[in-house]
Amino acid sequence: MFQYPQNDWLEFLSRTLAAPHFNGLCQFVTTAYNASTCHPPLEHIFEAFALCCFDNLKVVVIGQDPYHGEGQANGLCFSVHEGISHPPSLRNIFLELESDVSKSYPASGDLRPWAEQGVLLLNAVLTVEQGKAGSHQNQGWEEFTDTVIEHISRQKAGVVFLLWGAYAQNKSRFIDQSKHIVLQCGHPSPLSANRGYWFGNKHFSQVNYHLKKQGKAPINW
Repeated sequence: MFQYPQNDWLEFLSRTLAAPHFNGLCQFVTTAYNASTCHPPLEHIFEAFALCCFDNLKVVVIGQDPYHGEGQANGLCFSVHEGISHPPSLRNIFLELESDVSKSYPASGDLRPWAEQGVLLLNAVLTVEQGKAGSHQNQGWEEFTDTVIEHISRQKAGVVFLLWGAYAQNKSRFIDQSKHIVLQCGHPSPLSANRGYWFGNKHFSQVNYHLKKQGKAPINW
């Protein structure tokens, strides 16, 4: 049922999800999409991989699970479709971006331009039932994205990982920090941000500092 991106992720994704370990996940997702309204649309489940080729990958942002409201999720963590109002976490991301790199607050919440520059916007869980936050957790997606992060860590060097909040920071154990950069802070949700754990992290300028230090093109946030 999965529609894999036709790029340099294809072999890895198809081989990984064909493993017996993930049979239950594949069956669960098939049943869920047939029985109820789920997000993102089936063809966009692997949108993060489709837009950010492995060879071009420079930065990884780890989210939790997709937005569960109608028309919000587009397969990229924290991102929404053009014309959709910005959820609170995305608003706080843009406010920190505005403060950090003096970029005007954007009208669109679609983060595809980031992905196309080498930012993998990866949710730990790639699907959700409409109106039921976290409904597809603990079905195997977490183990799948652990495998993705291990693969990136093993096969590449100098990737900047942005781990926002405890959920994302739990993935740090799969990253070889002797050859990658890990930046951590609180989650951009209002609960965390209003307690002082988000604003002022300056992660966007730090990412570009580390990329330029390696001779890589910075991200045009």
